Amino acid sequence: MSTIHVDVVSAEESIFSGEAKFVALPGEAGELGILPKHTPLITRIKAGSVRIELASGGEEFIFVAGGILEVQPDRVTVLSDTAIRGRDLDEQKAEEARKQAQEALSHAKSEIDLARAQSELAIMAAQLAALRKFREKR
Repeated sequence: MSTIHVDVVSAEESIFSGEAKFVALPGEAGELGILPKHTPLITRIKAGSVRIELASGGEEFIFVAGGILEVQPDRVTVLSDTAIRGRDLDEQKAEEARKQAQEALSHAKSEIDLARAQSELAIMAAQLAALRKFREKR
């Protein structure tokens, strides 16, 4: 069986490192699926879930708040400022952060404040969607 090495790294720590049969993640232009021996690629990814089908038969699920994807024929590297294991996602905290982002959006006084609030709201919406997806899989 052919496998590919996968590393998912946040600004704080290495979130995942291991062998996989398949990786799916949210590219800017749509969902990306990566198999072993994939053509080299570097692209940005948007907020959403990274699904890793492990070589051992299990599945790993990680939320990323956007970032960079590098693919080599034998390796996938996901770099994200924020990456959280599916089992560590906290719906209550994410919902509270989403409400705060909505509040900031309604009180934005400048273009920068507006853009920051819109970005945070999009990330929190993606995190909540990823959490729901993770729960459905279990």
